Amino acid sequence: MSSRHNLARFQKKMLAAVVLSSITFSSNLFAQNLEELKHVAISDIDDNAKLVQEMVDSVFSFAEPGFHEFETSRYITDILEVNGFTIEMGAAGIPTAWTATWGDSGPKIGLGSDIDALLGLSQKPGYATIEPLIPGAPGHGEGHNSGMPAIVAAALAVKGIMEEHDIEGQLMVWPGVAEELLATKAFFVRDGMFDDVDANIFTHVSRDLSTSWGPSGGNGMVSVEYTFHGKTAHGAGSPWSGRSALDAVEIMNYAWNMRREHLPLTQRSHYIISNGGGQPNIVPGVASVWYYFRDTTFEGVRNLFEIGNTISEAAAQASETTVERRILGYAAPRHANRPMAEAAYENFKMVGLPEWSEDDIAFAEAVKRENTVSFVSYVSAEEEEDILVTELSPLSTPDTRGSNMGGGSDDIGDIMWNVPTITIRYPSNIPNTIGHHVTSAMAMATPIAHKGAVNGAKAVALTVLDLLMDPDLLDEATDYFENVQLQGQRYEPVIGPNDQPAIHLNKEIMDQMRPLMREYYYDPEQYDSYLEQLGIEYPPAP
Repeated sequence: MSSRHNLARFQKKMLAAVVLSSITFSSNLFAQNLEELKHVAISDIDDNAKLVQEMVDSVFSFAEPGFHEFETSRYITDILEVNGFTIEMGAAGIPTAWTATWGDSGPKIGLGSDIDALLGLSQKPGYATIEPLIPGAPGHGEGHNSGMPAIVAAALAVKGIMEEHDIEGQLMVWPGVAEELLATKAFFVRDGMFDDVDANIFTHVSRDLSTSWGPSGGNGMVSVEYTFHGKTAHGAGSPWSGRSALDAVEIMNYAWNMRREHLPLTQRSHYIISNGGGQPNIVPGVASVWYYFRDTTFEGVRNLFEIGNTISEAAAQASETTVERRILGYAAPRHANRPMAEAAYENFKMVGLPEWSEDDIAFAEAVKRENTVSFVSYVSAEEEEDILVTELSPLSTPDTRGSNMGGGSDDIGDIMWNVPTITIRYPSNIPNTIGHHVTSAMAMATPIAHKGAVNGAKAVALTVLDLLMDPDLLDEATDYFENVQLQGQRYEPVIGPNDQPAIHLNKEIMDQMRPLMREYYYDPEQYDSYLEQLGIEYPPAP
């Protein structure tokens, strides 16, 4: 890693004297021209707002859950390939994972965002009440349909500027596949996808334009399925002849729930019985339980995992069964890069927040009015009064966040511990909705989502230009990564060299749902928006 970054430092020093063409600038003039190029990027992205809208609406309509993002990946990579990017499919052995690269020398900047949907969250966009487009189908109640459009728009703008002004560098666009299963990014890292990347920018949907640095909250996690093997028998005729694998599952779950009393407050765990047997009169010969173990540190996650393994073995012994385990996913605790976050925040001041229309405000008001859910745990009392955010939040730092008490997970953490990385959050959703819920899908193919993705694209593009052209930023980001971040914890994933991505997940539901979903794919050649295609009034009538 040191040789790569030494090369990057040399290249940055060379670039400090060359900004546009071959003209040499003073430091003040250098900064002036960097700012001018940022305005060019903003203008270019505004000019591409229609493409952003089409991408947001198209990916929303595909609504593909983890490991089945085939239409989404085909659609996005086609756009990137037409614009000169080189596409490599099947990253880390995952059919829907890919990289799109452009450039052949200079600092390499990664640009990523998640693309998967969630099971059972189908929702008509622009409706303020819960109304599935297809009952039981997946939907983008996590807002991932907007992140990759923002990344693509940013990448195209930066590429155009680099070409026009002979700015050296490389871009690598990549998708977060099956993020909701936390099932891929650790494999991306393990298989070398980021080995030659100098810095990485990730995006995620939010209610505002924001970023953070330092330990960024949330938990690391291991996803593991325990499968018990017993012996079948007739449940009434000769149950004594069998050994129930389901009994083992139930023993494990009971023992684990007893252990919860003694877990620190930062730790989280939850499970489902993924296979409970066939029918009641047959003693189950095979049964499985799927666990998530979460904590704020690598050590804590590993400790929970080891406790789970011990309990599973004890359950097998008690039930006279055997047990095997399969790791289905992993997420490292998050730690975002300070110099990159501070640079991004300065760009937020230039970008500002979207201009919300009266229709946008009316729709957000309707969502809040029609969904009578308590949001106290999600937003402050002051924020609860907001309809759409109009002022920048302060830069989030360890001092302003306070203690990390755990919570959800995001496998961007695995990349954060291998290359300097930040997450830029952009305002494509509205306040007072519940994450991973149909209320968070209501706005995700409306002008709110479109404007927010454009806003996020600008923030990303400006920060990429800083990384490519500021002679010090990449050095500072690397120094923070190596001498601050890595001095606190060490990257310790629990996946091993023989563990494989769980690409079998979600196949059954998609085999059932995809034929129904194809009827509702967005056709931008015939309709100006997905709302128009569905015949949905925006905002809904009072």
